[in-house]
Amino acid sequence: MVQELNVGVIGGGYAGMAAAVALAERGIPVTVFESAKQLGGRARGVVHQDTQLDNGQHLLLGCYRQTLRLIEQVGGNIGQDFLRLPLQLDLHGEFSLRAPRLPAPLHLLAALLNARGLPFNARLKAARFMLALRRNNFRLDGDMTVAGLLAQHGQDAGLVQKLWEPLCIAALNTPIHKASAQVLLHVLRDALSQSRADSDMLLPRVDFAALFPQRAANYVGQRGGKVFTSCGVEAIIPKDDGIELATAQGRATFSHVICAVSPAVATKLLRPIAQLDSAVAQIETLQHQPIYTVYLRYPAHVRLPHPMLGLHRRFSQWLFDKGQISGQHGLLAAVISAEGIHQELSQEELAQKVIAELREEFGIIEPPEWFKVIAEKRATFCCAPDLHRPPQQTALPGLLLAGDYTAGDYPATLEGAVLSGLRCAGSVRQHRFG
Repeated sequence: MVQELNVGVIGGGYAGMAAAVALAERGIPVTVFESAKQLGGRARGVVHQDTQLDNGQHLLLGCYRQTLRLIEQVGGNIGQDFLRLPLQLDLHGEFSLRAPRLPAPLHLLAALLNARGLPFNARLKAARFMLALRRNNFRLDGDMTVAGLLAQHGQDAGLVQKLWEPLCIAALNTPIHKASAQVLLHVLRDALSQSRADSDMLLPRVDFAALFPQRAANYVGQRGGKVFTSCGVEAIIPKDDGIELATAQGRATFSHVICAVSPAVATKLLRPIAQLDSAVAQIETLQHQPIYTVYLRYPAHVRLPHPMLGLHRRFSQWLFDKGQISGQHGLLAAVISAEGIHQELSQEELAQKVIAELREEFGIIEPPEWFKVIAEKRATFCCAPDLHRPPQQTALPGLLLAGDYTAGDYPATLEGAVLSGLRCAGSVRQHRFG
């Protein structure tokens, strides 16, 4: 029997590397296997036309405490790595909300009451809604859709379209008529009800692979662990003395294995193991939502009014000015989250729609030098009400699941992924101490 802990981690994204860092910190031997050439999973850097991009434009919130803690633990500097903005929601020419520097939740109430683009009565309804949620500790007696909750609290159409719908899609990547109200309330609870800084928006100045996974690999290596890229796991094989992982480079046996890959890859690896049939079935019930990111390289002098802003009832939902964020002047990113009619367009057609919107909204008449559309068609799970997500512990002793789709309070976010990895590492450490 394997006497000492020795952990194999499948997947070098944020969940897998969070687990690896937590284990290495405690001196537990860990080996990470990543099938791609680089780390990061669905939050990784890519290069196009000699320009550093991300495979999707993510942002963090100030309440993502564990992600931010780990970034600093492995050598990052939050002040240098991010452009930090106070809570703000700008839909160009239609709606504007900015939180003043007041203690929570006063900053949010002041922001709602002073927002531009909605009548005072609607703003008052939004403030009353948030106070009602706070009185109930952001808990519902029973889950429902976000649309149902908003209707229950008398949030009118303009308020929904300009405030709650953009927030829901940004947080859950799921349309309001399909999204879990309770999961949205978990995000609102952590971001808006405790510390003012929790609602700050942090826009990374460096690509997502460099931000954490690459630094985490160095951290793990310095503590005796191993991180292999271009080395995917082909099979998980239960043994009497542990769990064997088969790769193209060979086989190795571990006391514990943390499977931190996408739901599709996880089902492929777990399906041959009979005792994991229920876990496979649970993962396969998950539906998914896309995220499209359209990058456009304009001349360096082109810039937007703000580093980040939204558009109302356009194809482009959120725009990011990479010049103001990371010094990549002239590079703009348009993000389109969740399902919609944009999926019916070719990448060329979608890019031209975005180019036209930038021309109409901001007078950017020069054509971009190039564009790049990155379509993650299964970017996140569809965060539906009463969704039963697979737990981290499986029916096979020693095999754990990590990933933003596994059980937890959060939707498919970096913080959700990191928390799942930390829970898996905690389960392994508990084994050491009985």
